[in-house]
Amino acid sequence: MSTFGIEEEFFLLHPESGLPAVPDAATSASIMGIKAGGNSTQTELLACQVETATPICSDGTTALASLREYRKELARTVQGLNLLPVSVGAAPLVRAGAAVIADDERYRALHEYLPGISGDQYVSGLHVHVSIPDADAGVVALNALRPWLPLVLALGSNSPFWRGADSGFASWRSIHYRRWSIQGIQPHFADAREYRTRMDTLLASDVVLDQGHIGWAARLSNRYPTIEVRIADAQLRAEDSVLLALIVRALVDTSLRAPATTEPLLPEVLDLAFWQAAKHGLTGNQVDPVTGRAIGTNQLLVALLQLIGEALAMNGDTDFVQTGLERLARDGNGAQRQRASLGRGGLGQVISDAGEELTA
Repeated sequence: MSTFGIEEEFFLLHPESGLPAVPDAATSASIMGIKAGGNSTQTELLACQVETATPICSDGTTALASLREYRKELARTVQGLNLLPVSVGAAPLVRAGAAVIADDERYRALHEYLPGISGDQYVSGLHVHVSIPDADAGVVALNALRPWLPLVLALGSNSPFWRGADSGFASWRSIHYRRWSIQGIQPHFADAREYRTRMDTLLASDVVLDQGHIGWAARLSNRYPTIEVRIADAQLRAEDSVLLALIVRALVDTSLRAPATTEPLLPEVLDLAFWQAAKHGLTGNQVDPVTGRAIGTNQLLVALLQLIGEALAMNGDTDFVQTGLERLARDGNGAQRQRASLGRGGLGQVISDAGEELTA
């Protein structure tokens, strides 16, 4: 059984206005001291964001308990400081002018180099790490994941609003991220050696500051023996974060047990699939990973479960994933629920509901 970990990012908002907050030094120190569920708190690019990561997990129940415990402690502490934590892919409302960058040397260097991008980077994501035996196995998984990553994006879309209006996309975060120098679905690699060679080429460029700057949808971690999948938005509910993590783990496990034999889709088809998933989320067609042609989302979900069914069963994840997908079909994913909140009471309702869903 492979293990996995989940990284979540959160916005800190002013509860009255819904605008991103910039905590003072004392408030930041209190927030950075939050520890719960085996998780600690780290800074993110913007001063209005924080990040956490679960311990190494082997099952969904443990991962869910970890995320829920942390989220409850985050909410308790932050609300006591008159702030509202939410987990959305893009802040629905932002102030005019550049965002305040977190007090971190690397983030300050990024902002100095890319002020027009970093100063507008009000987006938060979900990162899933899955353990791999070695780098060559990781490359096999990276290749196999490529055609399925758009569906993971569609499931995890949770950023429909931008600067107070509907963006027209289920995941505006994904579109927003395309401005960075290295983005989108990762290339197809022959093996780990080619991965390292191509990575070295990119790192030698004048416009890639470090390995963390390479923002492919999936990549080998430079810190852990894992593959890191970073295509989904931050999730309103902890259970949706775990659902996506278990699907990603099953895709990785399936690729290592039975490597794909079909020819890889053309890069431009995958780029189109990425864009299409960000546009529609779960409400429109997707791109079939085998044929490259349009396919209904429900049909593609059936094909996904057929593909990863054995891995889900071996990991004991079948019930969790089936229940989670049934919940999304009934309640909608984050983008759909945010838009439903808008219909009930405008952006104020969106932000209020997001605050409640954080600890649901």
